[in-house]
Amino acid sequence: MSNVIVNRVVDFLKKFPPFSFLSPELLTQVAKQVDLIYFEKDEFLFQKGEPAKNYFFVVREGAIKLTDFIDGKEQTMEFCDEGDVFGVLALLGKRPYILNAKANENSLIIAVPVAVFDKILKENSQVSLYFASGFASGQVVIRSDLSETQKVRSLLGKSAQQNGLLLFPGQASINYSQPVVQCQLGDTISRAVAKMSEAKVGSIVIVNKDNCPQGIITDKDLRNRLIAKGLPYTTLVEEIMSQPVVTAKKDLEFSQIYLNMVKNRLHHLVFTEDGTDQSGMVGIISDHDVLLSQGNSPAVLIKALQDSEDVHEIAKLRNQAEGMLIYFLENELAIDFIAGIITEINDTIIQRAIHIAKSRHSAQFPEVCDTPFCFLGLGSEGRGEQLLRTDLDNAIVYDDVPDYLQEKARGFMHLLARDVMDILFACGFHSCPAEMMANNPKWCQPISQWKDYFSQWIRKSDQPSLLMASIFFDFRAVAGKVALAEELTIHVYEEISKGKIFLNFFAKNALLNPPPLGFFRNFIIEKSGEHAEKFDIKLRAMMPLADAARVLILNHQVVGINNTFKRYEKLAELEPNQAALFKDAGKAYEIFMRFRALEGLSSSSSGRFIQPDSLGKLQRQLLKNAFFPIDEIQKILRVRFQLDYFGK
Repeated sequence: MSNVIVNRVVDFLKKFPPFSFLSPELLTQVAKQVDLIYFEKDEFLFQKGEPAKNYFFVVREGAIKLTDFIDGKEQTMEFCDEGDVFGVLALLGKRPYILNAKANENSLIIAVPVAVFDKILKENSQVSLYFASGFASGQVVIRSDLSETQKVRSLLGKSAQQNGLLLFPGQASINYSQPVVQCQLGDTISRAVAKMSEAKVGSIVIVNKDNCPQGIITDKDLRNRLIAKGLPYTTLVEEIMSQPVVTAKKDLEFSQIYLNMVKNRLHHLVFTEDGTDQSGMVGIISDHDVLLSQGNSPAVLIKALQDSEDVHEIAKLRNQAEGMLIYFLENELAIDFIAGIITEINDTIIQRAIHIAKSRHSAQFPEVCDTPFCFLGLGSEGRGEQLLRTDLDNAIVYDDVPDYLQEKARGFMHLLARDVMDILFACGFHSCPAEMMANNPKWCQPISQWKDYFSQWIRKSDQPSLLMASIFFDFRAVAGKVALAEELTIHVYEEISKGKIFLNFFAKNALLNPPPLGFFRNFIIEKSGEHAEKFDIKLRAMMPLADAARVLILNHQVVGINNTFKRYEKLAELEPNQAALFKDAGKAYEIFMRFRALEGLSSSSSGRFIQPDSLGKLQRQLLKNAFFPIDEIQKILRVRFQLDYFGK
């Protein structure tokens, strides 16, 4: 092959993985041995069942479609366009082809001999990982699970920058204090204080005779429960200790330890052999230890939010959280950890907003200001998936009051909702265009009205009702009386059990958005309107998975799990025969969440609409791999809820 052609092949291949992982010298060696083959439209490159050839393919110009015959009809499984690699079965076991490859238009293909790549596969871990993790087109049947795909993104993508900010990627554990300063039930405060002083610590754990933790005493407990009350130092430790003790397993990962402490506002976490207070104590960690290990952290930000009474200060702190989010995403921290932290920050802001709003209006409504209520997060907020400050969906449910207080209770709750939403808007959150917010009087109602709402939606099962159900069924108690949310949940499941046909309608509604095959020119982008030529990742990727998870979890009558990828984790437990698929679906959803968040942060938007041309080939392949579980999940819905026969 002439040097001119070789150089052109090198210039083309180096733009696309896995060739982009090769050195210039190695890539030149490969380019010298490839063949350029022209295929006319509808000409087969290979057919299903044929022995694998001794080369694989890269699309240079044109397009190839990978097809299969299902029920006697040829169906397109995937499109390959410029830079896509396919036909790699020869590299992965030399089995027959599992799909047909046909030119969708006149196409020029680069054929890369397998022999050229044998040595590269053995010596270049990035290349071998790329192929083994299913990034090449047409590997649906033999791709590994999507956790491997995520691993590839981390290894082959941008490397983490250890810039000393927030959580360091790769930190798996933290050193906890051992042995723990302790005393036994029945000891006096005098003895406990002496031990604390000798060890120069601010806390002591109280254990029983079996060394199982029963309580903890801190400097704060001594001030508030002993000295302030004038009790003698002969007082027994069990009379002032804080209990129960929050415990965890000693081998818990750092992210789990950290999130546990942040969510539960813990100053100390005690480690035991089996993670419960019924086994021996092995160590203790304080929030001070965590902060020392991390420097600036979300725990500091959340503490600042809890102490703030000023709306401008709260808004400033929420802006700081955006910087944390960017760092977390760029350094490939787990999405469930990121979502947990951001949800906790958002919840804290809502809780502070409620505190501020109540302090403004309680004096005007003395008869009803103590009426129990619960602020509900809905939609992505209710699922704990709102990484960006996108549209808010929320509501307020409050206790029923006597007739003569109804008007006052309504007035108080509406003022409360108005001020809470105004504070959230000041913090950069967007108003919901459909006004699915607590400041809309329709969504600020007593528990009896909320029960009526859900009963109507479940019994009617028409399109407007199903739309409401898809938004409101993911409600989560963010602040206030949690028992009201629990009561509403019980009511929802009772109504569903009375009319099980609802789930069939709900499942059918979940199939409104079929999965895309992959990025291929204009194949899955919006055709018109403000977002023409862009890919709607919410509508075409996230919603189908979220809707399916909701239906399936409702069908199993599982209470208390709203998060989509946690729902799929639970479904994998409940249905072991489908565990691999459900785990893949959860991983796919995490991938979509990460893509949307990164897009939103880079373009200062909701991240919903992505320009395919802006994505690198590796990113496009990652998204294509993540699309596959959608179709399989929707097939389960069709069969389980008999949707091919339902509603005809």
